[in-house]
Amino acid sequence: MRGFLASSIGVTCAAALALPLTPPALAATARPVPAAEAARPAPRAGIPATTATDRRAAEPSAAGSTQSLPLEPLTRDRATPSAPTTEQGLPRRAVRHFSLVGVVWDDPDAELHGRVQVRTRTAGTGTWSGWQDVETHNADHAADPDTPERALGRVRGATAPLWVGDSDGVELRVRSESDDPAADSAGHTSGARNLPAAPPLPSGLRLELVDPGEDDDATLGTEESPRAAGAPNAETSAATEAVAATESSAVNADLAPLGATEIAALNRAETEQEYLALDAGELTERQLQAKPYVGPRPGIVTRRGWGANEGLRESGFRYTKKVKAAFVHHTASGNNYRCSQVPSLIRSIYRYHVQSMGWRDIGYNFLVDKCGKIYEGRAGGVAKPVLGAHTLGFNSNSMGIAVLGTYGATKPSKSAVTAVARLTAWKLGLYRVNPKGKTNLTSAGSNLHRKGKKVRLNVISGHRDGFKTECPGRQLYGKLGSARSKAARYQGR
Repeated sequence: MRGFLASSIGVTCAAALALPLTPPALAATARPVPAAEAARPAPRAGIPATTATDRRAAEPSAAGSTQSLPLEPLTRDRATPSAPTTEQGLPRRAVRHFSLVGVVWDDPDAELHGRVQVRTRTAGTGTWSGWQDVETHNADHAADPDTPERALGRVRGATAPLWVGDSDGVELRVRSESDDPAADSAGHTSGARNLPAAPPLPSGLRLELVDPGEDDDATLGTEESPRAAGAPNAETSAATEAVAATESSAVNADLAPLGATEIAALNRAETEQEYLALDAGELTERQLQAKPYVGPRPGIVTRRGWGANEGLRESGFRYTKKVKAAFVHHTASGNNYRCSQVPSLIRSIYRYHVQSMGWRDIGYNFLVDKCGKIYEGRAGGVAKPVLGAHTLGFNSNSMGIAVLGTYGATKPSKSAVTAVARLTAWKLGLYRVNPKGKTNLTSAGSNLHRKGKKVRLNVISGHRDGFKTECPGRQLYGKLGSARSKAARYQGR
């Protein structure tokens, strides 16, 4: 694929002035909004955060914003008031509109041992939801140790994001709990004194409320924001974002026109022709004469198609050598979404990964919704070996596919499983890999495989095969055998 990687460099440069992209609107990241201020307009970008710990500088962004609210102690031991609190949260309050929630903290290596629950108020109806659990074990979705992305000073620990839909009120509680179930169940008994105490909560806990913006605004940039209207750097930011959008589209120029919102599906004959064209410089004469085992290319919604604001992510692209394996994930963001809302959901996850967690881009290489539609994830080109941040310890020489939703108790749709099979049949086929086969990967370090260990894995693996985690959920993990078989058939094996 080296020839394919190089072929896009010239295209990117030539297209920088040619692509007719309308720069997305620019908006400020919203600061925390107390109940008394909920009705006030958002502050203009460039106004400093209200506290030193807010860490929310003005940012260029598409329509959408993030409110970041520091948590407060909910209980404190009167006998030892200086002791770390084991319960934090936020009382019920009105806030600006948001659709996705998550909790972050300062140290990305610290774990939150406990329970996070949130209630939200539906915008328009004023109806409050019941308490919803937020998945706390999320550190296994991350860049590998000792990589530039992991070393970024802005990276933070975080829960999984939870999609709640358009909301304008929130209440949160975070409670520390011991990993020993007996300690929690006996917490109020006379014998509890001899059991381990609940661990302290991580420092710097904040609630992140993400507004993805409107679909039309995010894609077309039609809404003027406070920054666009008056900030001195608005034109520079818009130009920078336009260049980034051009680059993001140009790396797919061999597959779709510049500025395309979707990469069209191909039949088998068209895909085989594309395969030979992309890999012509690397294939041996024998390989050129042999039948290629590559599945028909599926349709893929591009980053422009789901409304990515390219000004949010770190500039440039990073690649690994090849794609030897595909790790399947679930986003653990809940199943309460409509397929028409997926662009908004992905924009929310993107913003949460970049702005709240401090990553360079969205972590997954691809995302799949429950209706079976496939979306481009991390920028760099859908046919290329883009280095992701999805499976801690095994991001090199692999790709990460996230099925939107939570699949511990809920079965994934047949459409989603079929989409995973079609995507892997095509992408793995470009790298001459059998979806039903095994492969060897070297661990960069995880809680399941030590750094440097060579691990033999299924080519299509679940996240839990590389890291001790529940992801991708018991029900989705149970469908991976079916996905492998289907992908091999799509390749013509």
